[in-house]
Amino acid sequence: MDKIKTTLIIVISAIMDFLGILAIPVFIMVACNIIDYITGLMASKYREEQISSYIGIRGITKKVCMWLLVLVGSFIDIIINYTAEYMGIGFKIPFIVATFVAVWIVVNEMLSILENIIDIGVVLPPFLMPIVRLIRKEVESVAGESGQTN
Repeated sequence: MDKIKTTLIIVISAIMDFLGILAIPVFIMVACNIIDYITGLMASKYREEQISSYIGIRGITKKVCMWLLVLVGSFIDIIINYTAEYMGIGFKIPFIVATFVAVWIVVNEMLSILENIIDIGVVLPPFLMPIVRLIRKEVESVAGESGQTN
């Protein structure tokens, strides 16, 4: 048991070291992907739609594409760093674009989870949905502003 625990700690530490700033959003994204999928399955009993293997596969495909979006964001970060290094510019950015993408996905997954929970019939605290929507708006605003040139 100690070997498994030690191996798990080493693997998680290596992933966190490699991802840096991106680690926490990625771990939260994984949790939100799983929770959204499960709550979506649970909520389907309360909706008019029927669960099918096609719908399940489509949901999993969407989650995989979310991961691909984060990967594309990390490619953009890598190419920016490569270009800056090639041009002799002395800065290195962490996974900024990928982090914005991951945080945006996390917030959208949270909204989907809350919508699933509402469909199940659970009453949400009245402030919860507006807070998550505000966070999404702020992420989009900050990411949009940082991409604009004056």
